[in-house]
Amino acid sequence: MQTLYEKYKQEIIPTLMREFAITNPMATPKLTKIVVNCGLGEALTDKKVIERMTQQLSIITGQRPSVTRAKRAISSFKLRAGDPIGLKVTLRGRRMYDFFTKFVSLALPRVRDFRGVPKSGFDGHGNYTIGLEEQTIFPELEYSLVDKTRGFEITFVTSAGDDERAGKLLALLGMPFEK
Repeated sequence: MQTLYEKYKQEIIPTLMREFAITNPMATPKLTKIVVNCGLGEALTDKKVIERMTQQLSIITGQRPSVTRAKRAISSFKLRAGDPIGLKVTLRGRRMYDFFTKFVSLALPRVRDFRGVPKSGFDGHGNYTIGLEEQTIFPELEYSLVDKTRGFEITFVTSAGDDERAGKLLALLGMPFEK
């Protein structure tokens, strides 16, 4: 069975070179990294939230997340600089392609009333971000581990300079955009 990276090398690069009139294969857009980010504001009151979500994100991504901390203090939120307020995982290489395949083929079809991901998630520089409302769409996560549904966002960072090329790359990789 052909992996997503092999498909990218053998089929997607020539397609992108033809479509955008690129002469050098190294200049074709590519997926450079996937960042999974989870904000946990409730970690200020319950310290166990970070541990539970760390375990869940480790199972989902196959990599241990790093803790993100507050940059400055905000007194109205009872937040001090340096308090843990989130988690993030940066995936590259084989893990990135494995996660992309799992996300597109297993997790997205489990979303209720799924009609495709919106095209409005591009940032103008060729990166695409999608927000998920719950972590339970990933099949490897057991319900006994989930104490509360929490949302997170996934950012697909590409080397494409614009949204058109990045959109075509992600569509060729298998991202199901809405019509």
